[in-house]
Amino acid sequence: MVREQKAIDRSNAVISIKGLKKAFGDLEVLRGVDLEVYQGENLVVLGRSGTGKSVLIKVISGLLLPDAGEVEVLGESVEHLSTRELMALRLKVGFSFQNSALYDSMTVRQNLEFPLVRNSRNLRRKEINREVEDVLEAVGLSQTIEQMPSELSGGQRKRIGIARTLILRPEIMLYDEPTAGLDPITCIEINNLINEVQEKYKTTSIIITHDLTCAKETGDRIAMLLDGQFAIQGTFDEVFASKDERVQSFYNYNFTQ
Repeated sequence: MVREQKAIDRSNAVISIKGLKKAFGDLEVLRGVDLEVYQGENLVVLGRSGTGKSVLIKVISGLLLPDAGEVEVLGESVEHLSTRELMALRLKVGFSFQNSALYDSMTVRQNLEFPLVRNSRNLRRKEINREVEDVLEAVGLSQTIEQMPSELSGGQRKRIGIARTLILRPEIMLYDEPTAGLDPITCIEINNLINEVQEKYKTTSIIITHDLTCAKETGDRIAMLLDGQFAIQGTFDEVFASKDERVQSFYNYNFTQ
C-alpha cells in the first residue's frame, strides 16, 4: 500500500545539497546533484544499482567528501568540518548499513551497548540496560537480547542493525537498501518498521532503494536518481506519471520481474 501522505514543512530543510559532484577516477557518479530533505519526512532515493545512491548518503554522513558542490546537514557544511566536528555530526546522523554491520563475536545486547559505551560518557549500567531494552522493544525483538548474530534470520539482523543505529537517538536516519536480500513478507515488516521508527522517534529519513514496493510503502516523497542527477521528485504517483522514458523503463522493468 502507498504510504499515507502528510504535510511537509518545506521551510525547514535539515539537509541541503547544491551542485554535488563525486567521481572515482574517470567514473563520474554524481554529476551536479541538487536536493533538499525536510524535517520529519521519509525521502526515498530511488534508482538502479550502481547509480550513486549509496555514494550520496555516504557524502551526507561525511564518510566520503564531495569533489564539488555544497552539502549542508543540520546547519553544518559537511565539507568544511574538522574531524572532531564531523564525529559530532555523525552522532546526529544514523546510518543503517545494507548488511546490518553487526559484530559477529558479540551478543545482540553487546552490539547495542557498544555505541553507547563508546559515545556516551558516565552512563550507569541501569541506564544502558534501559536504552538497550527500549530500542529492542521498538524493533520487536526483545527476546533476542542474549542471542548471537549467527542465530538470527536475515530480517532479524536488519532489525537489530536499525536498533543499534537508533540507540544514539539520531535526528536523521539513513537506510541503505533496507529490504535487499529479504523475502517479500520480511520486506513488508521492514517497511512497516521504517514508518514506525519515523513516527515514534520523529526522525527525518533517507531510504536508499531500487525496490518499488519499499519506495511506495515508506516514502513521503520520491527522488529518482538517473545518470548522476535527480531526474524527477514528487510523490510515488507523481513520479511514475512522468513521461520520461527512463522513469517508465525503470517502472516497467521492476514490475515485470
